[in-house]
Amino acid sequence: MPTLNLYTNVPVDAVTTSDIPKDATEAVAKIIGKPESYVMILVYGGVPMAFAGTEAPAAYGELISIGGLGPSVNAKLSSTVADILQTKLSIDSSRFYIKFYDVQEEWRRGLKALRVDTVK
Repeated sequence: MPTLNLYTNVPVDAVTTSDIPKDATEAVAKIIGKPESYVMILVYGGVPMAFAGTEAPAAYGELISIGGLGPSVNAKLSSTVADILQTKLSIDSSRFYIKFYDVQEEWRRGLKALRVDTVK
């Protein structure tokens, strides 16, 4: 169940906000190799943020997944998400970084108390 949280100091409007999750969902699903129906994307715009000592447009991401991550996948995800943020919000890739969490299968999601190991 990959979840990507994106935080940026750039204000986002409804159109931009809908484009980013759509593009990011497609990218995360394809790169990690999991169905789009398992992917969740959250976008937080207008977050007070400084990076490298300035408040120029910047972003921070966290991607949590049960498996599917590793050095080559993470590099491809970083590059692809950075490209989406550059295209949609004009955030330079040098002002974005992402943290990856590969969690164990014992993790359970709260939705309907459904255990992740039952949806494989």
